[in-house]
Amino acid sequence: MVPAGSPQADRQKGPAGSGRQVAPLLAVCAGYFMVILDVTVINVAVPVVGRELSASLTGIQWITDGYTLVFAGLLLTGGALGDRLGNRRIFCTGVVVFTLASAGCGLAGSTGTLIAARLLEGLGAALIVPGSLALLQQAYPEPAERSRAFGLWGSMAGIAASAGPLLGGLLVTTVGWRWVFFINLPVGCACLLLTLRRVAVSPRRTDRPLDWPAQCALVTAVALLTAVLNEAGRRGWADPLILIGAGLCVLAAAAFVLRERLARSPVLPLRLLRSRPMSGAAAIGLLFNFAFYGMIFTASLYFQHYRGLSALRTGIALFPAVAMTMFASVLSGRLARRTGHRPLVITGMTLGAAGLAGWAAAGADPHYFLLVGPMMAAGFGTSFALTGATSTVMSAAPENYSGTASALFNTTRQIGSAAGVALGGSLLTTTAGFATGLRTSMAIGAAAYVTAAVLAVLCIPRKEPRHLTD
Repeated sequence: MVPAGSPQADRQKGPAGSGRQVAPLLAVCAGYFMVILDVTVINVAVPVVGRELSASLTGIQWITDGYTLVFAGLLLTGGALGDRLGNRRIFCTGVVVFTLASAGCGLAGSTGTLIAARLLEGLGAALIVPGSLALLQQAYPEPAERSRAFGLWGSMAGIAASAGPLLGGLLVTTVGWRWVFFINLPVGCACLLLTLRRVAVSPRRTDRPLDWPAQCALVTAVALLTAVLNEAGRRGWADPLILIGAGLCVLAAAAFVLRERLARSPVLPLRLLRSRPMSGAAAIGLLFNFAFYGMIFTASLYFQHYRGLSALRTGIALFPAVAMTMFASVLSGRLARRTGHRPLVITGMTLGAAGLAGWAAAGADPHYFLLVGPMMAAGFGTSFALTGATSTVMSAAPENYSGTASALFNTTRQIGSAAGVALGGSLLTTTAGFATGLRTSMAIGAAAYVTAAVLAVLCIPRKEPRHLTD
């Protein structure tokens, strides 16, 4: 018997146990929530920001895309820094940078100042996210409690992404667009205080040098890919700038692979990618983010531009997708101990596919209540699978590469999100009609979910994968 009140007993309680055990989860989820919320909440505020700051169309695009571009481009750098200098230290640094940058965004008096502060927010986000998963893995070493913690962490993504339009519309129509950024200040301060007081110091690997040539090549490749995907929806895939950007992206990626083969201490050891659980789960993350965020983006445009709903009413219309994410993540975390992760990921991806296929088959102008089920299925399925995919990646990685593994997983997810948004926007503008483009986008998203389900069968083990050797 384990004595009540002992550290072992507290540990067995897991994320739902004592306050000391809950604190790391609250701290990490608060930081992650801020990061993902800032991806979507700005979309509703941008028209008002543009009017008040007299921003040009290019300026408005940079306000929205600059954050995502820096965030995605520096994720693996943030992961490498966390492994070398300690994940808690880098996570706290990211929270400080993100919080101060949010204050700068809220106080900005010109478009240039706001863009600069948004770029700085992206840097903070790139330091927060890799460390978040690594800190959860450190705080909850038992597989069952770690699965529950990863489930709650994953629910933050769906809730923040889907609640962004609703929260943004509410803030813009009541207290003004600046509070879209000011709301991060109390959350960031609480997150920093909890982390410093209740999260253990992370080990450091100062003997592992940072390979700056590889870092630069990787940042260039991811940034170019994100920029190409974001701009392709507006410019078209045949635009010369898009084709040049895609070519430079391929060259940067080839330079990164070549450097990693030659480096003594690579940023992303290529042998990690040869692990079927790790590479398969990362690909699954890319596919379900592609489908889910593509659905959220195109549905938001559909409700606002095609049906004429306000920003606030659009957020309310999308709420069914949000409502399912928290429930699905908690449920999958609890079920994983009994079933393993593979059946949960397969089930989630199958539900997501059925949801988007149902929307695609609903007709050109369906009643709103016919769309509630598809949105709920997509939200539930994505969050239901996220826990298993996250746990598979983190369990397969060596412990001293936990930050890198987290960064790899989140980089592929960001690429998937950017691709889903870009393709959805492109289909809405280039097809015969808005409704046709929407249904085509949903059908492609359903196919992505099906592909992810097949990969889950092939790549996710029945039991938790063993850590790779260093």
